[in-house]
This record gives sequence, C-alpha cells and structure tokens, in this order.
Amino acid sequence: MVEETPVDFDEGEDVLESSLTRRRKVEHIEICLEEDVQCRRTTMLEDIEFVHNALPEIDKDKIDLTSNFFGFRASAPLLIAGMTGGHPRTKGINEKLAAAAEELGLPIGVGSQRAAIEDPSLEDTFRVVRETAPSVPILANIGATHVDYAEDAVSMIEADLLAVHLNPLQEAIQPEGDCNSIGVVDTIAAIVDSVDVPVIVKETGAGISDDVARRLAEVGVDGVDVGGVGGTSWAAVEYYRALKEDNDLKSQFGLEYWDWGIPTALSVILVLNSTELDVIATGGIRTGLDVAKALSLGAVAAGVALPLLRPSVLGSSLDVVMELERFIEGLKVAMYLTGSSTVDDIASKPLILKGELVESLRSLGIDYKRVASGT
Repeated sequence: MVEETPVDFDEGEDVLESSLTRRRKVEHIEICLEEDVQCRRTTMLEDIEFVHNALPEIDKDKIDLTSNFFGFRASAPLLIAGMTGGHPRTKGINEKLAAAAEELGLPIGVGSQRAAIEDPSLEDTFRVVRETAPSVPILANIGATHVDYAEDAVSMIEADLLAVHLNPLQEAIQPEGDCNSIGVVDTIAAIVDSVDVPVIVKETGAGISDDVARRLAEVGVDGVDVGGVGGTSWAAVEYYRALKEDNDLKSQFGLEYWDWGIPTALSVILVLNSTELDVIATGGIRTGLDVAKALSLGAVAAGVALPLLRPSVLGSSLDVVMELERFIEGLKVAMYLTGSSTVDDIASKPLILKGELVESLRSLGIDYKRVASGT
C-alpha cells in the first residue's frame, strides 16, 4: 500500500490560477465536499425489488463476483468512476483510488484529461493511476469534441478503454460553458476510428435515452455509461460556481435544472431496450443492493464516484478500500438472498417493478412486465 496523506486544498499555489480548466478541477472537488450537490430526484432503483428466496441453496462465501468488463477481467462488477486529475493537488486522490482498485481488482476511470494534454506538466496526475494500478482495466477520458486528444489520452495512462464524456447540461449551466453541439456524433465516430481500444460514451449525471443510444451504436461505440439522475447533480455544482462568480442568470438556471435528466434505472432500461450495447449503471449508486438492481436490469457493472471522494481526499487508500468492500459485501448479500452464485445468475432473476418506474415505462410504451421477467 502506498504511503499517503490527506490532500490539502488550502495550502500551496493559489487556486485562482491562469488555467481555467485547472481551476475548475479543484473547484469541483471543493464544492462536492462542502455543499449538498445531490439530485433531489431518485435513481428509480427504489422501484425495483427482488423476489426473496428463502431456500437459496448456495454458500454465500463461495459466490463468484468475477465479471467480464468489456473483454477484461474484473473481480467484481464495480467501476471506480472517473472523478479527477489535471491539477497538481489531484494526484494524491487518483493515487489512493488506484491503490484501492489494484488491491480489489476493480476497473477504474480518470477524470477528463484535457488539462494534461494541453499542459504536459500535469500528466503525472493521471499517469499515477497506471503506475499504482498496473493490473486492472483503466479508462481514459476525453470530451466528445476532442477527437485530436483521443490517442494521447489513451497512451498517457496506457489505458485499456476510452471513455468519451457528454455533459450538455453542465455546459448549459456552467458560467463559461460551451453549448455548440453541432457535429458531436461525427466526432465520436472519428474518435472510435482513431483508437484501438474499446470506446464507451458516458453521460455525467443526466442519463442517456434510447434515441441517443441508437445513434451511438450506429457509429460503433462499444458501450455506454448512463450517468443517470439520482447521484451528483452537475447543474448543482455549477450553481455554486455561478454563485461564487455573482452570475445570477446561471445560478438561477442551476436551481431550475438541478434535477434535469433521466433517472439511472430508467436510462439503463431505455438503452438496453433499444440496443445491444454493454451498459454501465452510474448515477446515485450508493449501496451493494443498488449494484445488484443495476445488474438485474442487464448492466455489466455499476459505477461509484461521490461515495469515494471524501475518503480519497481526507483519508487513505485503506479508507477507499473499506468503502468499496461495503458495496461488494452488500452485493453478495443480495446475491445470496436471491440464490445467485454468479453475476450472470442475478441478471436473470425475476423482478418486482413498481411506482414511478412503471409509470415512466408505460408512458414510453415499454412493456414493464417484460423488463421484470428479464426477457
């Protein structure tokens, strides 16, 4: 285990530095630690229940969580979602997350690498992930319009996969946001053609619809991370940044669009109902039971971000490991109580769907009974 100390955001260089991209890295972390940026809507995972099995006929200690993560082996269907990098003070965070990923055998993503591609002195804030986690799948990360950055992002951290992020909601609220999305599908297609690793498109808190999923499948992406509503609201994060900058218009938009988007459970169903893409369920995953429900809908993994931020900033990699083990143990309990010996088993269990999720599926013309049956 690496030697670690808490990450200090109060000492050293001034946060208000010349690079806006670098500055945002720290501001986002500070806001997520200090403010309530949780969506007020839920993931809709609470509208999913398993059928309890009082005779599971399996040994909980022998449950196999090994999973196929886009062709790579993972010890559990759990992704440490990309959070940060690109500022000197974020290196320690990524180091702790990577140490936990390596210890537990979990895939891990990094935050947007744009800052380091534009300023190579920041590359070590991302390279530390591969240096610390040499044996696990690692996801590079660029914006959907940055086709010229794709190869460099992958090579910078010897990535096994590339995540291309979509964040139109965040851009619309962000004081300096870029809202020109013309040609994004074409640039994603160019990114797919430019790299020799699997490409995943990820949303950042507002979810992916069936129509978007179909368009992504048509240009050859390998999967999507739905990044649905129910977890961190990036409209909320940008609301606090707008407040700090006395931007009344943008702060008002942040309040109005705080909960905009597609809840995680609904987004997973929409993508799988319309494509054969592999799906990661990120957005408000807070327990191992949430992971189990995501898998039961057909996701290949669930991604976790905000619950790992505080231990990775203020604690050690051991604290991150302990938090991840809580998810893993919770998943095992759900599998035991449904008689599921493997990840594939739980994906085939019948479900009880209810509430807002059923109402939403009905309004979209989707047969909720078919979803519940797993067919």
